[in-house]
Amino acid sequence: MKDFKCAATGDQIIQLKALRGKNVVVYFYPKDATPGCTTEGQDFRDLHAKFRRRNTIILGVSRDSIASHEKFKDKQGFPFALLSDPDEKLCTQFDVIREKMLYGRKFMGIERSTFLIDADGKLRREWRKLKVKGHVEEVLEAVKNC
Repeated sequence: MKDFKCAATGDQIIQLKALRGKNVVVYFYPKDATPGCTTEGQDFRDLHAKFRRRNTIILGVSRDSIASHEKFKDKQGFPFALLSDPDEKLCTQFDVIREKMLYGRKFMGIERSTFLIDADGKLRREWRKLKVKGHVEEVLEAVKNC
């Protein structure tokens, strides 16, 4: 997996290669504080301890600002970092920008996607066009096989 560096909540800069030795779940979501994105984040929050016991770090990514991420993270009590990708560098690297349609209007946006990178930095699994319900449990199962 190609290295990346990105600004994150808590005044951090997250770099993938600095996380070697741990599994990393990178999940891309369209927008802070929207229903599906909130539910997905809450599911990762609720299973966070189980991921940690499996030597796994969770990272959420959207194009929202750090200020927006901080509010979202605080309100929901997320125990993991949210990465801000306003210039879509990370989104482009993971190829998650897709044409979407809302109320008959086409636009380019983030397709909800999750990636599992193992402790050696290799991409082990990816989920695209996913449904939120049951997804985080499926990711946890995949981590158990890492």
